[in-house]
Amino acid sequence: MHKLQDILETRDFIMNKTDYRPTIGLILGSGLGTLADEIENPFKIPYSEIPNFAKSGAIGHANELVIGELKGKTVVAMKGRFHYYEGFTLDEVTFPVRVMKALGVEELIITNACGAVNTSFNPEDLMLITDHINLVSTNPLIGPNNDELGTRFPDVSEVYNRNLRNIASKVATEQNISLQEGVYAWWSGPAYETPAEIRMIRTLGADAVGMSTVPEAIVAIHGNMKVLGISCLTNMACGILDQPLNHDEVIEVASRVRTQFVDLIKGVLEEM
Repeated sequence: MHKLQDILETRDFIMNKTDYRPTIGLILGSGLGTLADEIENPFKIPYSEIPNFAKSGAIGHANELVIGELKGKTVVAMKGRFHYYEGFTLDEVTFPVRVMKALGVEELIITNACGAVNTSFNPEDLMLITDHINLVSTNPLIGPNNDELGTRFPDVSEVYNRNLRNIASKVATEQNISLQEGVYAWWSGPAYETPAEIRMIRTLGADAVGMSTVPEAIVAIHGNMKVLGISCLTNMACGILDQPLNHDEVIEVASRVRTQFVDLIKGVLEEM
């Protein structure tokens, strides 16, 4: 469990660097970091300079915190995230969410690039996350609970806030964006899933599978934050099409849909 003194140390470091007081957080997935470039009058801090922060080595992640104004809202964006598959603990993966909460963030938008399991979906689709399945057999809340951070047994009956999902659906309709909806399964990685594993994941009820998002969402709910999750479906999961998977394709497809993605998030921010 995160140490409160570490959270407060990091919060104070950031607050002493900038007068911005963000109320909305953004976690930007592989190839989707360009949204942070839209932030007006940005204040940027490399992760390497932030006390208690880890540093991601994942391709497509810029490793900096960006704070500023976007569509009239004060936001803090993670341009690049930490992944469990990189060898980080779940405390390290989710620590930035705790810091965002300490900074005053009440609503968190989590994005990712992932594979489509639902065969009616297509690469380049965007998917609104309605729920998730944790397939990793661990949980970021394991360990002693700090009641100052959240309750011992948080309710996860609505991890992805219904009102925020309704806003995203409305904005997508107005922008003529085809926005799928579905369940996201968290896979540890870094190896992609086998065809048999994808059949299992589909049978369990997931529509997409990826290697992030769920730990951050659980910690956000523990901290009583409202969460919106949006996936960029970059490929059909293994075994659906007779072709191998590679991360270069993930980055390439994410970059092709970035305009739609950026417009959608900006539209959602306007309505929040």
